[in-house]
Amino acid sequence: MRLSILLLCILALIGCKQNKLLQSPDGEIHATIQLTNGKLSYQVMKDTELVIQSSALGFNLKEHGALVDGFTLIDRERTEMNESWTAVWGPEKKNVNRYNQAKLELKHEESGIYMNVVFRAFNDGVAFRYEFPKQDGLEEFTITDELSEFAIVGNPKSWWIMADFDSYEKLYYETPVSEAQWVNTPITMRTNSGLHVSLHEAALTNYSGMTLKLKDGGKINTFVSELVPWADGSKVKTKAGMHTPWRTITISNSAAQLVESNMIVNLNEPCKIEDTSWIEPMKYMGIWWGMHIGTETWVEGDKHGATTENTMRYIDFAADNNIQGLVVEGWNAGWDKWGAKDAFDHVTPAADYDLEKVAAYAKEKGVELIMHHETGGDAVGYEALMDSAYSLCQHLDIKALKTGYAGGIYPRGEYHHGQYMVEHYQKVVETAAQYGIMINAHEPIKPTGKRRTWPNMMTREGVRGMEWNAWSDGNPPSHTVTIPFTRMLGGPVDYTPGTFDLMLKNFADERVSWNTDDISKTRTHTTLAKQLALFVILYSPMQMASDVVNNYINHPAFAFIANADIDFDETRVLNGEVGQYITTARRTGNNWLIGSATNEKARDINIKLDFLEQNKAYEATIYADKEGSDWQNNPEQYTISKQTVKHGDKLSMKLAAGGGQAISIIMK
Repeated sequence: MRLSILLLCILALIGCKQNKLLQSPDGEIHATIQLTNGKLSYQVMKDTELVIQSSALGFNLKEHGALVDGFTLIDRERTEMNESWTAVWGPEKKNVNRYNQAKLELKHEESGIYMNVVFRAFNDGVAFRYEFPKQDGLEEFTITDELSEFAIVGNPKSWWIMADFDSYEKLYYETPVSEAQWVNTPITMRTNSGLHVSLHEAALTNYSGMTLKLKDGGKINTFVSELVPWADGSKVKTKAGMHTPWRTITISNSAAQLVESNMIVNLNEPCKIEDTSWIEPMKYMGIWWGMHIGTETWVEGDKHGATTENTMRYIDFAADNNIQGLVVEGWNAGWDKWGAKDAFDHVTPAADYDLEKVAAYAKEKGVELIMHHETGGDAVGYEALMDSAYSLCQHLDIKALKTGYAGGIYPRGEYHHGQYMVEHYQKVVETAAQYGIMINAHEPIKPTGKRRTWPNMMTREGVRGMEWNAWSDGNPPSHTVTIPFTRMLGGPVDYTPGTFDLMLKNFADERVSWNTDDISKTRTHTTLAKQLALFVILYSPMQMASDVVNNYINHPAFAFIANADIDFDETRVLNGEVGQYITTARRTGNNWLIGSATNEKARDINIKLDFLEQNKAYEATIYADKEGSDWQNNPEQYTISKQTVKHGDKLSMKLAAGGGQAISIIMK
């Protein structure tokens, strides 16, 4: 039977499970691709529940007009995939990539353009993308609009941040989806039946980042893709022989399962770096927090943090406390011109910073010196200087780099998340790989699973992180238990947990403000035990202990960070609800770390240790909120206890309001 006839039959039989065009390997998720009177659309179901109603597909092209109807089916191809692959680093080393795929080859009769639509159905969701194969009559072309729709069933609760073409550093809203008028992805939703659904994208390359905008009018809450534009208003400048990023619809029965999904990373190509032996996860510290709380400066002067003497002091502490890396911000000249074109050359040290001496001392002590390249948004200037700057890193045996793009983008008029910068960030990670350098990007594009293809792309910010607690109203307790179910669905996050001086009292007399009129109100909105828990929950293969070194010296709780191994082999999310609480367990070898955290509400959390190896004894070291403490009152009060545990034991955790608990479980 020809597929065009089959499609019409399916349209007549929607709701009959056996007539779905494409289903997941376990048979629970179904995607129906429809071609009706030349118009493309799709819908998605989970078992018998409709998740995405009939949603249109198509484009507007500058040179060829609208590609929304007038399609005919040329051919169809179905394939299956069931493979296993091993990641260079966690959170899950062993990955299974299993899906069923349908590819429809189409012709747009009016323009003569050939276009393919590819759908993949996984056990944890559906993804689709478009392809424009090489063809006569189509070379370079411009996308003025991508018209992919996501018609949401009903009005589920949703968690989202407002669309912004330059920043993801925002607090999350919790509203009915009808109020999420224009959002950055991922957006996470919970249906009345308890299904959890997240919309995002995967494998973002040579394209513009996607936001989602609710269509005006109508009774259905329908998101349509709104791509970040170039300065001239174009969305994507490309040529035939291309494909778009994947548009992803992750579906799970619970919030915890949503976090465990690996669909987005699986949608990316296999690793392109032949020798990955130099890519290694690490814990790191930084000459950084002092600048944010106002006790040190990036700029040279009396309060300059990045002096030779201060850096060597940090290196000594890191070496003595099993911290593998140290980032030094403000090490270079040019900070007095920050934000101006060509402010930094990324090779000239500040007058009071002996780069060669510091690099040699770090190497002697076994500490990785992490270079810092703040561009002030000057992407053009940075591209011209990358080879010289990376050659310096190579000369000094520096293999990790933190980039920054705070400020408006040069060339002016371009956005952080537009195609220009997507291609720039890709150039950075590929060039860095040539020099054996790992990247931690701040002010980045969104994570879309590219770590599989380029595992030297270790981590990125792309979130309202810890520093907001230093110079604003801060991040409420619910923020950090929302991130795992939203932003982190795309990949690792450099949130930079680990602050111990939560009330910022230890340096109160030294602080100066650079971003608020009332620094007396600034503080970190968690308990100390929750800061340790976030070290586990907010996954990053470059995980920062963010406080200034003086707050760690002789502090008993720092033992959790010092002893933690963050190169994880396996991850399990034991429980969780978006914006309320989460408990995450991560394994390295035979040992486990557990982090549990809550929002503003105190909770009793019970977990079962059924993931421990049977017939083995373990020692659990538990860092807990002290009775009577909470994030507002006595947040730094905690207890440390030890007990022997085994497979199947149950642990009861009392989490203070805004609190948490961190547990290290070591096989005896």
